[in-house]
Amino acid sequence: MAIGDAAYIKSINRRLIISKIIEAGMISRADLSKITKLTRATISVQVADLLEEELIVESHQEHSSVGRKPIMLSINRNAGYALGVDLDHKHVTFTLSDLGGNPVSTDILELKNSNYDEILNLLIAQIKQYNDQYSDSRFGIVGVVIGIHGTVSKDEIINFIPQHKWKDKNLKADLEKELDMQVYIENNANLCSFAERVFKHHHSENLVSISMYSGIGLGVLINGELLKGYHGYAGEMGHMIIVPDGRPCNCGNSGCWELYASEASILNQLKELHANQHLTYQDAHKLIMNQDQQTCDVLDSFIKYVAIGLNNIINLLNPETIVLNSELLKIYPNVINKIESNLTSSISDYHKILISDLGKHAAVMGACALAIKSFLNVPDIRLTIEDHE
Repeated sequence: MAIGDAAYIKSINRRLIISKIIEAGMISRADLSKITKLTRATISVQVADLLEEELIVESHQEHSSVGRKPIMLSINRNAGYALGVDLDHKHVTFTLSDLGGNPVSTDILELKNSNYDEILNLLIAQIKQYNDQYSDSRFGIVGVVIGIHGTVSKDEIINFIPQHKWKDKNLKADLEKELDMQVYIENNANLCSFAERVFKHHHSENLVSISMYSGIGLGVLINGELLKGYHGYAGEMGHMIIVPDGRPCNCGNSGCWELYASEASILNQLKELHANQHLTYQDAHKLIMNQDQQTCDVLDSFIKYVAIGLNNIINLLNPETIVLNSELLKIYPNVINKIESNLTSSISDYHKILISDLGKHAAVMGACALAIKSFLNVPDIRLTIEDHE
C-alpha cells in the first residue's frame, strides 16, 4: 500500500472514530471497535493519538456488576470552544459552546443602525474579546460561524440582506483580515435546519426548518445535506408570492409570504389593533387566553397563510419533518391541528409538523455545531445538550 493511501485511510478512520465518540457521548474501546468495524489495534492507535492531542479524555463508568470498570472515551468538551453569531436586523446574538455543543455563554448586542463598517467593528471587537477570554484552553476558539438573514453565495459572499440593505459584502474576508481564526458565513435558516438535525432530529434525513421571526427563511436538508441551489440562494421561500398584487415587499415584488406569515408582520398588526407599540409575546398570550376575538381573527388569518406556504413547500420537497420556528405559534393552543386542518390537498405528503424547541437559539446553536463539525473534520455530527437541571 502506498504511503499516501495509508495516510488517507488513517484520516478516514480518525473522522469515523471521532464522530462515533461524539454520538455515543461515552463509549469503550471495545464498543467503538464493534460500531466502526475497525480492528482493536486500529482503535488503540487512533485513540492514543487523540488522547495525546487532548481531543478526547478517559473516564471510568460507574456500574454495579462484578469486575473491572470499563474505561470510557468521550470528547474533551473544554479543549476548545465554538462561536455562533446570529446577525439579525436590530441585534446580534453571540453564543459560545464547548466542543459538545453545550452553550457556555450568550450575549445579545443591540444594533443602532445598519452601517456596515460599524457592525463590522462591533463583530471584530466582540470576537476578539471571546478569543482572549478562552485562549488558555487547548484549542481556543475553533471557529466562528455567522448566520445572515439574507442570501449568501456558495463562496460565502453576502449577496443581499433586505433589512440592512447590504449588497455584495465580503464579511468573511473583512473579518479574517483582523482575526487569526477561521470564519464561516451561512444563511441563518440553513443554520436552523442544521441545528434541528444535529440536536433534535438525529435520524431525519429530509427536513425543512422554517424561521418565522423578522422575515421567513427556509432551511432544507435533503438526504442529510443542505440544499443550496445554483449560487447558494435556495430557500428564500419568504419571497414566494402567495397574494398576487398584494402588499409591496422590500425584495421588489408584491404579496410575498413573509408579509402575511412572519412574526414581524403579525406583531405589527396586533400592535396597531391594540394601539400598543410595545406589545410583547406575553401580551399576545394573554389576549389569546382571554379569547380576544380580534386577536384570534388575526392569528387565524396568520395560520391560513402559514398553511398556504406549507402546502407549496410540501408539494415541492416532500419533506419527512417540518419544523416551524415561531414563538407566536408556540403560544397558540392546538396550533398544529389548526395548521393541518388547512392542508387539505390529497397529494401533499409528509411525516410530521412540529414547533421548534430550540426557538430563537436555533441559528446560533446551528452555527456552533457547524464550527465544531468543521474543526473536527467529521462527515456527520449528532450532539445532545446536557441537562444541568
